[in-house]
Amino acid sequence: MQPIRRALVSVSDKTGVTELGRELAEMGVEILSTGGTMRALAEAGVAVTAVDSYTGFPEMMDGRVKTLHPKIHGGLLALRGNPTHMAQAAAHGVGMIDLVVCNLYPFQATVARPQVTLEEAVEQIDIGGPSMIRSAAKNLAAVTVVCNPARYPEVLAEMHAHDGAVTDETRRRLALEAFTHTARYDSAIATWLGGQFRGDDSGLPPLKVVWLEKLQGLRYGENPHQRAALYREEAAAEPGIAGAEQHHGKELSYNNLVDLMSAMEAARDFTDPTAVIIKHNNPCGAASAPTLAQAFTDAWVCDPVSAFGGVIALNRVVDVDTARLIGNAEVLREAIVPRYQAETGDTESTVLAAFVEAIIAPGYESEALALLKQRANLRVLEQPAFAPPAQPDFALRQLTGGALLQDPDAKAVTRGDCRVVTKLAPTEEQWPALLFADRIAKHVKSNAIVLCSGTRTLGIGAGQMSRVDSSMIAAHKAGRRAQGSVLASDAMFPARDGLDAAARTGAVAVIQPGGSVRDEEVIAAADEQGIAMVLTGMRHFRH
Repeated sequence: MQPIRRALVSVSDKTGVTELGRELAEMGVEILSTGGTMRALAEAGVAVTAVDSYTGFPEMMDGRVKTLHPKIHGGLLALRGNPTHMAQAAAHGVGMIDLVVCNLYPFQATVARPQVTLEEAVEQIDIGGPSMIRSAAKNLAAVTVVCNPARYPEVLAEMHAHDGAVTDETRRRLALEAFTHTARYDSAIATWLGGQFRGDDSGLPPLKVVWLEKLQGLRYGENPHQRAALYREEAAAEPGIAGAEQHHGKELSYNNLVDLMSAMEAARDFTDPTAVIIKHNNPCGAASAPTLAQAFTDAWVCDPVSAFGGVIALNRVVDVDTARLIGNAEVLREAIVPRYQAETGDTESTVLAAFVEAIIAPGYESEALALLKQRANLRVLEQPAFAPPAQPDFALRQLTGGALLQDPDAKAVTRGDCRVVTKLAPTEEQWPALLFADRIAKHVKSNAIVLCSGTRTLGIGAGQMSRVDSSMIAAHKAGRRAQGSVLASDAMFPARDGLDAAARTGAVAVIQPGGSVRDEEVIAAADEQGIAMVLTGMRHFRH
């Protein structure tokens, strides 16, 4: 191992740089530097040589050109064991540089500022820094590159332990970190500029860069034989589930995280206090109410059989009254089950327990959090950034060998979007229920049928290959309370059999997108059945 004799130190983040410089100087390392880093080192009493003095070429163009010089990159890239390289270096006065300490202009912090201009952003695109880092990392056999101040102590410790040298293993690891650093930096630039310059009339970028950083390993994936880990997307429009804080409970599983994401996305679609219970990535109960406690109870009563082991999203700070209900076996036994049986007529189904896998909300009252922590197996998550961002990111879905990119399904139908197409119009009482049902249907796997009364679900049919089958499942879940309900379909009825199935559930009003070549046939069927029906023109497939 060759000892480090010359180092180039040029950093934007100056954390620990003067301490590093002092120790390098004490070990006899010649230090080259630029600009603010050089001034910081000099003011700390560290002997330092300006890069322009070393190269004999002045910094120019407001510092845009300073380290882009053969004496710098030749000293980094020369293969020490190659006689031709070393002869050429000697002929041109190129000295070897053994260590590069460099991190980059704060581009990400700059573009995170509100109202940042393109000109301001462009000035924070580092050129010399990435070039030096990449040159040093390419020659990892001889050159050590450090771009993270947290690595300074271990590099210095190795130099002290090995007579000024760094081991091959450490150089390789630092080189990988260096290329990761520049890749992340370039992806941040490409992502931000992609948001400024749309590539075509579709508004979708010609190139989508996704940078994922591993946060933690998971015990397994969807099934025990699959490996899995949780990653955070760099420069994401919102922190989302990956940025939620876990206050209590054991490690989250892959399926927990998927369900929590779906639950949060559904619950934040509503402005009134709302609870959504997700099981296997589908809502099995949802309700809006004047209080969060009532919303939770109404949601659980929808289908307490399926709610066992589900995850819950609440769109309000959780209060004590609500916390007392969650996972409470006594409440389930004395209030939820009797109410469910009375409403549905179902006295045969087995309601196992009040067990909840996980809960997510924008916050918790301190006493409420203390109550929830008494549930040993309940995972409690908080995400203050619960509401959707003003400018949501694209929805990305991986395919084998590629990916699909689309706008998120962030739109919600309003009454003004609806067109009454039947002889009978919905009553004023039915309108809120129709709109609520349509919004829940958006979060149910297609084919989706949702039965509601007021602003609570009664029965949900999800993920069937036939809309008729989904109607049958929803009716079965709702039991006798389906009579007089309203029904939402996430997509059109392709023929009247779907509408007839909707009528058989007991629903008296239907909301659906329309758009079938047989719409007139379906409308006629609704009139025959004495059902009010409105068309929204907005489909909500969820595959």
